[in-house]
Amino acid sequence: MASYLGWTLDAFDFFLLVFVLKDVASAFAVSLTTVAFSITLTLALRPVGAFIFGRLADRYGRRRILMLDVGLYALFGALTAFAPSLLAFLLIRSLFGVAMGGEWGVGASLAMESIPAQSRGLVSGILQSGYPTGYLLASAVYGLLYSHIGWRGMFVVGLAPALLIFYIRRGVAESPAFLPARRTQARVGSALVKHWKLAIYAVLLMTAFNFMGHGTLDLYPTFLLKQRHLAPGTVSVIAITYNIGGILGGLVLGALSQRIGRRLAMMAPLLALPAMWLWAFAPSAVLLAVGAFVVQFFVEGSFGVIPAHLSELSPPAVRAAFSGTVYQLGNFIASSNAILETTLAARHGGNFAFALTGVGAVAVLVLAALALVGPEARHADLAGSIAYSQVDG
Repeated sequence: MASYLGWTLDAFDFFLLVFVLKDVASAFAVSLTTVAFSITLTLALRPVGAFIFGRLADRYGRRRILMLDVGLYALFGALTAFAPSLLAFLLIRSLFGVAMGGEWGVGASLAMESIPAQSRGLVSGILQSGYPTGYLLASAVYGLLYSHIGWRGMFVVGLAPALLIFYIRRGVAESPAFLPARRTQARVGSALVKHWKLAIYAVLLMTAFNFMGHGTLDLYPTFLLKQRHLAPGTVSVIAITYNIGGILGGLVLGALSQRIGRRLAMMAPLLALPAMWLWAFAPSAVLLAVGAFVVQFFVEGSFGVIPAHLSELSPPAVRAAFSGTVYQLGNFIASSNAILETTLAARHGGNFAFALTGVGAVAVLVLAALALVGPEARHADLAGSIAYSQVDG
């Protein structure tokens, strides 16, 4: 629950921005592409946070570092509301990206090391469904509060995740896999070198995943507002709808991966391709919502496999740092997505539908190919592996 809520609230703070890009651009008198650069900065700096907080978690424990990370991303999320200039706004979102990047590897390691192996697929789906859950919460806040508190007030609400610290402090035990290895001196750099083929594959896999995920999520509200000219309330309802699809997909595909394997479950987004016409080109808001639900059921749903899959593949003694770093390096490479899509849309007369479907479809095909040829370690022992595993260096 702590890991799920950590990822949920992390995503909540991140996705608040995607609903107010137009407002931020107006406030600082800059183009939409300039403000979209803040998304790129956030994603690009997530590997830094993954490395720093993952290394701290492997050395000092998952629980206390998760508390530190939650406090920091909540703080920087709230400080966004008080940015006096575009430069300050970009700096704060960069710092938020560092803190955001630290949560996933730490939270995933804590969860995956603390549960029975036979439950790993289902819990993986629950954990990763925190991402669309956070997006759903941001959608609800936008629909309910935006007209009353404005874009700056939206970010003040982003301080709420700090309350999770008290829950973790009172109710969460340290990972059972970490305790026997408290004095380990394993180094993530050595692990990346020693397992360089695995590291390169994992980074490429997460690059495809993040181009697919962010390519179909981050600018979709902007598409609905700018190109389809839908009201904020309608956009909020559609966003809630497709995030429900993502949550259900994560639970279904995460659990299913325990039976059919991680690789096959990761290829499920191929089933989203036929629905992309409705998602981007449907003539009504209702059909757009239907298409978006189906697309995100398979796109975000496939992410439900990742916490288990990367935890199982990662070298045990540096699991938090390794899994988090390769995940966020993929984010770094895919961080150009927002600029890529806004640029493509601008070059085609403001056609966001063309940009979103083009990037999303290509990413789905690349992901399916990588999943087909990659390794998996579905039955790896996670709970006890740190105690007897070391990485040279």
